[in-house]
Amino acid sequence: MTDSLHARLREATAEAHAALERDLDWEARVATLSGYRDLLGRLRGFHASYEPAIAAALAEAAFFDPRRRLMALDADLRTLSLDGTALDALPMPARPRLDGPGAALGALYVLEGSTLGGTVIGRHVACLHGDTVPLAYYAGRGRATGPLWRSFRQRLDDLPETAGQAAFAAGIATFEAMRHWLVAGRG
Repeated sequence: MTDSLHARLREATAEAHAALERDLDWEARVATLSGYRDLLGRLRGFHASYEPAIAAALAEAAFFDPRRRLMALDADLRTLSLDGTALDALPMPARPRLDGPGAALGALYVLEGSTLGGTVIGRHVACLHGDTVPLAYYAGRGRATGPLWRSFRQRLDDLPETAGQAAFAAGIATFEAMRHWLVAGRG
C-alpha cells in the first residue's frame, strides 16, 4: 500500500519545515509585545502575498475562503495599535507563482499546518502577556479546525500524481520562502 500524498508531502517538506522552526526562534520573538507585534506584521505580509496566489490557483472560494487568515492578522495588529494605513504599509514578499491546484495545495499545506501548530504559540503568548493580548491568528479555528484539516488532507490525497509532484515542490518552496521572510524580519 502506498503512503498517502499527505504523508509523502510531510516527508518531502520535513527538512524545510525543520529549518523554519530552527531559525524562527518564535519564543524569543514573542517574549515582548513589540516582538510579538513585529512577528505578526511579518506574518501578515506573507499571508497578504500568498493567500491571493493560492486563491487564484485553486479557483474555488468555497474551499479556500474558510482557510484565510489575513483578517485574523489584521484584527490582532489593529488591537496592537496599527491602523489601516499602517497595515497597508507593512512589507510583503513578492507574490508567488502557483501553477494549478497541486501547487496551490502544496503552498496551502504550509499555511494550514501553521494553523494547527499555532495554537501552541498562542497559549505561550497568552501565558506571557495575559488574557488581553490579541490572539485571533494563533487561536486556530475552534471546532472547525478538525473538519477543515480533514477536508484539506482529503483534497490533497485526491490529487493525481502529476499534481502531487507540483504540491511537493510548492510545499518546499513555501516553507523556504516563509523562513527567509520571517527570519529577515527579525527585530
